[in-house]
Amino acid sequence: MEDYLDINRKLWNDKVAVHLQSDFYNLQGFMEGATSLREVELSLLGEIQGKEILHLQCHFGQDSLSLARMGAHVTGVDLSDEAIKAAQTLKDQLSLPAQFIQCDILGLPAVHSKQYDWVFSTYGTIGWLPDMSKWAEVVHHFLKPGGKLLLVEFHPVVWMFDDKFTHVQYSYFNDEPISELTEGTYAENAAAIANPAISWNHPLAEVMGALLQQGLSIVDFQEYPFSPYPCFSELEEIGPSRYRIKHMEDKLPMLYSLVVEKVG
Repeated sequence: MEDYLDINRKLWNDKVAVHLQSDFYNLQGFMEGATSLREVELSLLGEIQGKEILHLQCHFGQDSLSLARMGAHVTGVDLSDEAIKAAQTLKDQLSLPAQFIQCDILGLPAVHSKQYDWVFSTYGTIGWLPDMSKWAEVVHHFLKPGGKLLLVEFHPVVWMFDDKFTHVQYSYFNDEPISELTEGTYAENAAAIANPAISWNHPLAEVMGALLQQGLSIVDFQEYPFSPYPCFSELEEIGPSRYRIKHMEDKLPMLYSLVVEKVG
């Protein structure tokens, strides 16, 4: 467990080259002007022209740069040094006003002090963090008074199931780390990479409780019966950028969103 940062950094470093070439991330379309943001986060963000946004776990920066295209001043942070290198390259190629920091986000307050109008984190992020209390401290630390967190995350119920969604394999509760060997990547199942990975399932009460303990106020909470990405097995497409587990129809929550405000 002491090595989880090194293990997961290697995992994500190896994913970057595959993801840059994948249809999943549609890098060519992005370079030509397509946004990488999805309807859920766009509807909750609203107007962000001139806003200062801290993007936690930004991967190789597509969403950060999409926010910058909307007029925001964005700082993206990620554990993977290869991801940050790719983000810097994209930023330079597109001449967009953003900056990127390579850092474990739980250690970010030690190296960065600016405060922001929004903290932004979406899709497959907090599961790589062991401690929601420390994460909530980071969120609180970087928000201006009146600033907001937008978290859009895969629902912890989804992570309870096996890969084929036939039975419950893992606990809903954060009882212990999930240590496994991963092959390929959600963006390219057949990719010739294999890495150990360490993750955690964080139930809703753990996430919201940690934020409330920081004195933050929950402004909005929603759950959704779809994923905007085809990143699971056994999916069917039910609309543009909407996928669900085909044999579960709309019975399974796949996504949730939180908007949290730092009052005063």
